[in-house]
Amino acid sequence: MPYEIPTPMLAKAVAGIPDPAKMPGGLSFEPKWDGFRAIVSWDGAEVVIGSRGAKPLTRYFPELVDAFAELLPEPCLLDGEIVVATGEPARLQWDALSQRIHPAASRVALLSAQTPAMFIAFDLLARGDRDLQSEPFSVRRAELESLIAAVPPGPIHLTRTTTDAALAARWLAEFEGAGLDGVVAKPLDQPYAPGARTMLKIKHARTADVVAIGYRIHKSGQGVGSLLVGLYGADGELHGVGGVAAFTDARRRDLIDELAPLVARGDDGDPLTGASDRSRFTASSDVSFVRLRPERVLEVRYDQLEGHRFRHTVQFERWREDRDPRSCTYEQLETVAAYDLADVLG
Repeated sequence: MPYEIPTPMLAKAVAGIPDPAKMPGGLSFEPKWDGFRAIVSWDGAEVVIGSRGAKPLTRYFPELVDAFAELLPEPCLLDGEIVVATGEPARLQWDALSQRIHPAASRVALLSAQTPAMFIAFDLLARGDRDLQSEPFSVRRAELESLIAAVPPGPIHLTRTTTDAALAARWLAEFEGAGLDGVVAKPLDQPYAPGARTMLKIKHARTADVVAIGYRIHKSGQGVGSLLVGLYGADGELHGVGGVAAFTDARRRDLIDELAPLVARGDDGDPLTGASDRSRFTASSDVSFVRLRPERVLEVRYDQLEGHRFRHTVQFERWREDRDPRSCTYEQLETVAAYDLADVLG
């Protein structure tokens, strides 16, 4: 029987690289991979890939299932990240990865050949009949290194680590160019804690001025669930770049009244609406939104850009009544130097 797959241990955000000297037992730093968190069970007979949200990922990555069964030297329970990289130099691609979640088996098989995935291992929870979750991370890491050392070259990789905070800061600055999204710090003396935020994550914190272009009603039916924002491109057109969420209940209700004067209306006086593109993760969600006239600017916090859109949901900072919407262009965004993923993998 497969191992029991636990809820993954999580990380809480901190503002900067923490000082290992201030953490009893010390810290281990590693790159923060931008993919699907996955716990892999290989019991010698069957491979099961579990996700952070308890949704099985096994059927979507047949090439990894084959690799785990063929390359892992013994039964084990691995914690890591599934990623897809493309391009030259190679870079992680979230869009290519998200396309791998498809209901059609024929499409899954095609994409497994066109955009094969890699697995980045960063923790070992069981090896053979030994449960390692109660062991400190320093012991689990040593066991993981021993296990992966016996794995032939292929799509299974061991993430690099360091106890040098200065090197971790350099990784934070450089590895973003390969599509990674930060650095993780793990206490060396702590056991694996399923579902607990005992790790620390350090991500880039940037701000941008964007234009409010619409909003979605909250799933409760009360107030603004997310505020859609845009930037002007070199073509002079306004392009949607993402959404702002995480408003309090009171703020959601207030925003309805605050944004009412900006609601775009047709000749009949009714509000104009639109619909965002669906993804594999919003197939059953309401993606309709109320359009706003592009007249109001807000400052948001974001971590990185993926193509022409913000990679994650951005955070509201303040309204910028002093800014002309037309001045909100892509040119204000920080340019990240390209970095070859091969150099991250080492």
